[in-house]
Amino acid sequence: MDTFWRYVIVFLVGGAFCLIAQILIDKTRLTPAKILVGYVCIGVFLGAIGVYEPLVELAGAGATVPLTGFGYLLADGVKEAIDEVGAIGILTGGLKATAGGITAAIVFGLIWALIFRSKSKR
Repeated sequence: MDTFWRYVIVFLVGGAFCLIAQILIDKTRLTPAKILVGYVCIGVFLGAIGVYEPLVELAGAGATVPLTGFGYLLADGVKEAIDEVGAIGILTGGLKATAGGITAAIVFGLIWALIFRSKSKR
């Protein structure tokens, strides 16, 4: 596939996730936090039943960067850990698969907070 069209597909898939979230924010009484948690849960569910994998293969970062991708990664990590170590993988697989992303979020959040001296709302 041509590189330009690859970028277009990635943009459209990632944009569709954002569009759906924005519509949910505008048209429902759901809070953004509930929508984000819902996206993670949907990603876990679709990853667990094997539906999300083709979307990841098609859209790459357009499917893995949104929070549904985080949920998919959790489910995939649990599946792999169960295959490797058995039932204990239920507890360890998701954390092992997502540790890099969680660590990056914490470190970059800390750096951002130190640079911009964030303050509480009054």
